Amino acid sequence: MPEPAAIDLRDPSLYLNRELSQLEFNARVLEQAKDPSVPLLERLRFLSICSTNLDEFFEIRVSGLKQQLAFGVARAEPDGQSTQETLRRVGETAHALVAEQYRVLNEVLLPALDAQGLQLVKRVSWTARQQRWIKRYFSTEVLPVLTPVGLDPAHPFPRILNKSLNFVVSVEGHDAFERTSGIAVVQVPRSLPRLITLPGKDQGGPHEFVLLSSIIHAHIGEVFAGMEVTGCFQFRVTRNSDLWVDEEEIDDLMRALKGELLDRNYGDAVRLEVADTCTDEMAQFLLSTFGLEPSDLYKVHGPVNLHRMAAMYELADRPDLKYVPFVQRVPRRLEHGAHDLFEVLRKGDIVLHHPFDSFGPVVDLVRQAANDSGVLAIKQTLYRTGAESPLVDALIDAARLGKEVTVVIELRARFDEAANISLATRFQKAGANVVYGIVGYKAHAKMLMIVRREGRKLRRYVHLGTGNYHARTARTYTDIGFMSCDRELGEDVHKLFMQLTGLGRVSRLAKVVQSPFALQRSLIAMIDAEARSARAGRPSRIIAKMNALSEPKTIQALYQASQAGVQIDLIVRGLCCLRPGVPGVSENIRVRSIVGRFLEHSRIFYFHAEGRGLCWCASADWMQRNFFRRVETCFPIEEKRLVSRLIADGLEVYLEDNVQAWILAHDGKYKRARPGKERARSAQETLLERLCDAPQAPPLKMPVPGATEAQRIRAAEAIEEKRRSARRSKTGRRMRPGRARRPDPKSPIVLEPHRPNNEPPAQDENESRRRA
Repeated sequence: MPEPAAIDLRDPSLYLNRELSQLEFNARVLEQAKDPSVPLLERLRFLSICSTNLDEFFEIRVSGLKQQLAFGVARAEPDGQSTQETLRRVGETAHALVAEQYRVLNEVLLPALDAQGLQLVKRVSWTARQQRWIKRYFSTEVLPVLTPVGLDPAHPFPRILNKSLNFVVSVEGHDAFERTSGIAVVQVPRSLPRLITLPGKDQGGPHEFVLLSSIIHAHIGEVFAGMEVTGCFQFRVTRNSDLWVDEEEIDDLMRALKGELLDRNYGDAVRLEVADTCTDEMAQFLLSTFGLEPSDLYKVHGPVNLHRMAAMYELADRPDLKYVPFVQRVPRRLEHGAHDLFEVLRKGDIVLHHPFDSFGPVVDLVRQAANDSGVLAIKQTLYRTGAESPLVDALIDAARLGKEVTVVIELRARFDEAANISLATRFQKAGANVVYGIVGYKAHAKMLMIVRREGRKLRRYVHLGTGNYHARTARTYTDIGFMSCDRELGEDVHKLFMQLTGLGRVSRLAKVVQSPFALQRSLIAMIDAEARSARAGRPSRIIAKMNALSEPKTIQALYQASQAGVQIDLIVRGLCCLRPGVPGVSENIRVRSIVGRFLEHSRIFYFHAEGRGLCWCASADWMQRNFFRRVETCFPIEEKRLVSRLIADGLEVYLEDNVQAWILAHDGKYKRARPGKERARSAQETLLERLCDAPQAPPLKMPVPGATEAQRIRAAEAIEEKRRSARRSKTGRRMRPGRARRPDPKSPIVLEPHRPNNEPPAQDENESRRRA
């Protein structure tokens, strides 16, 4: 084995390809759709998520690679692969992934759904009664909004909307104007539902469904009266959807983005999906029309808009085929109607671990601030909030009640641009101060600051988070929220808001570490400190949980720490460019990914730090864009009780997971962990049992069918509070979460020995599923 110093840590062989690693993550999501231990309708939802993830991958990543190739821009990625080679490998992997998606749909999920009385009825199986109903539906609901375009010199090929459902049709005969056979295109409006519930034979609820594409295909002849349809094939085009504006040349970012949004749906084509029944001639015609290569063609056995199958999840009233609902926990200090949240925070910091902990206290804090006569100002960053947000409502109420409300809205939050423009307009009408961050840098930090007069002084209350201020995703994403009235922390957040809204030099911060100025450098310094401890024979340890890892210098620092003997565990949900298990470089680094019911979104970093046990949370992943092109925050958790909780519930439980964990091998492939002779442990299920109340009854319906999202969230919160109150009244005491082992934060975390090459033990697959 060569000496560590002789190894060039910039060697491309030490880095995994970013795009292929992202596709590996989508493959792990698809595995959830194949897992029999996952409820059936949830498996269908995972299939849909994999499809939408792949759509975005083509819209952003593949389109970027194609632009690099077209403009002759050299690709400067640490793995050293050329753009052409990357595109080739991405194409091969994506084709295999798409083929597996449709195999899972046709051979696994649809038969299983059929066995449960949820049938997707194909055209060949329609009964006479169904045919009559479908014909009426087509005539009254579909045909009036279809606009066929016959291609000729007067009717050029229409502009095809990004990811829309379309049909290309070949016809023969003579029409009213003596035009002869040719090709026509039928664009299907997005206003039409893609999955339709057929009327049932009884009152047992929806149980039979039909695809809109099947209905149109069956009645396409009615669209071309008097002509003979000789071919009808559905197709879908994926386009470049990355927005670009020259921020140095514009004077109003919102107006510029509004103009760009109009063209987003008509960017350059990057992928063509067609039904597998499509003839080679017609496929070639479409490829040439959109300027695509044969490698960009995906022939699929099923609906081209696969993600629309997720509608069955909502249409089917089958709670037995979905995850058991759970009641989010409210921290003990906030239970029993803690009406004065400011008083609670003056007694100590609070950590919220979503979705196990309710997002309600964050909303309540803003609501209380809006109605508190002592509150002078509220400042908040908003990246993604949802269409209807109780938090936004509370901020607008505060502005109308005369508070000084400032919101930093990131207009360039990808695929949320239109929603954020609308949000900015709402705030402006309410009289709030609205800014859009810094030119050239996305405001990705999650910060809330409330300035309150208390006696003769002002006190700042802050909330910092790893996720978005989005009440709905706070029930489906794992994130960390931190609430405090610490003086130094409040001053740091104040300085950050001054940066975002005003002008001035970078201020020295007491506790918060900020990008784009200091975050990467500070993290590398903490990694290097662990390496020095290891070389000196002192205890050392690094555990980091994040969504993605790709920044080369940070990876090199981790390699150097591994060479020094530091034991490093990385919990990376998505893409990871670090290659673990390389002798002499990364044999002390282990990488795992957790994929389960909740999207793992929290960022938590632990360093042994000579026994001090430093624990940080952040809005940033370890990527170039987060370190250098975004405003991000990384903040310390200092109270020992909170550090212990984050280690136990945010890191340790994930390192023990042998059910939902995927282990990254040195070849870039992931293998699912298996329990073997050990007890099966699922991190997310453990936390649900430890922190939440999971009732076995089916979820209660919202009281108003047409309720807004905000009303639904409030109704859900009310239902949960009623359940909690009912249980308290029965037991005569408040509910307490299960007790968990809490390690001493001053001691390094001791893990069981790891197996060579990160290989999980062989285990019978069925036995593993039974254990899970």
